Amino acid sequence: MFVNGRTADPADRVVAGDVVEFEIPEAYAIEASAEPISLDVVYEDEDLAVIDKPAGMVVHPAPGHYTGTLVNALLGRGGTWSVVGGSARPGIVHRLDKGTSGLIVVARNDASHRALSSQLKDRTLSRTYMAIVRGLVKEDAGELEGPIGRDPRERKRMAVVSGGRFARTRYEVVERGRGHTLLRCDLDTGRTHQIRVHLAALGHPIAGDVEYGGRKAGDPDRPMLHAWRLRLRHPRTQTDMTFEARPPADFDAFWASVR
Repeated sequence: MFVNGRTADPADRVVAGDVVEFEIPEAYAIEASAEPISLDVVYEDEDLAVIDKPAGMVVHPAPGHYTGTLVNALLGRGGTWSVVGGSARPGIVHRLDKGTSGLIVVARNDASHRALSSQLKDRTLSRTYMAIVRGLVKEDAGELEGPIGRDPRERKRMAVVSGGRFARTRYEVVERGRGHTLLRCDLDTGRTHQIRVHLAALGHPIAGDVEYGGRKAGDPDRPMLHAWRLRLRHPRTQTDMTFEARPPADFDAFWASVR
C-alpha cells in the first residue's frame, strides 16, 4: 500500500486529499478437505461433539492454514456436520485461538448449530478458562469490563477501545506463585481475544502471550490459556451438560516451575 506515492506505515494517519494506492488481492474460495487427524473426543452423539483441542491446532482453514485444522479432522471422522457457518467451517459453533488448548463444542447438524449459537448469545452456554498470568493479581476476584475492537495502531490485534463492543470477563484467583498468578476466568461475552485483551489491560498479560504481553525470558512458547469447563443445554434433549478437561502437560509444567 502507498500513501502519496510512498510506502505506507501502519502508524500513518490519512487526511483529506491524500492519495491511497493498493492492490485488491484475487478472490479465492477456501475449501476444507477430510484428513485422518486424531482428536481427543470428550463426548459425541448424533447432534454434537465436544473436543479437547490441543494447543497449536487452528480451528478452521484460513490463509496460511489450509490443512491440519480442527475442521479437517472433523471431516476425517466422517458423518455430517452443520454448514450454518459456511462450507469452510463445517460444525464450528465458536472458536478457540490457535495457541489456546481445551474444550470446544461442534455441531453435527444445522438445528444443533442454531440452538448452540442461541445459547452462546443468551449466555446459557458458559465457558470457563484457566490462565497463568504475569505478576501477582492483587484482588482475589473481580470483573473486567472494557469495550473491545480493533487496535487502531495495529489492525491485526484487538484492544480495549472507545466504540468497541461491550465485553465482560469475571476472574478468580486460584493460587499465587513466584511472579505469576493462576486464574479461573468466565466469559460473560465472547469477543475475539477477550480474555487475553482484558488481562493485558489489567496489567497482567497471559504468560507466553507475545501478541499482548511481549516476550520475556523464561516465558512458555504459547499463551498459558486453557478452556477448562464447558456448560451447555443439549439441543435435542434439553439436558444440562457439564464437561471438564484438565490442562495439558505444558500448562501444568509451567505452573509447577513458577509455583
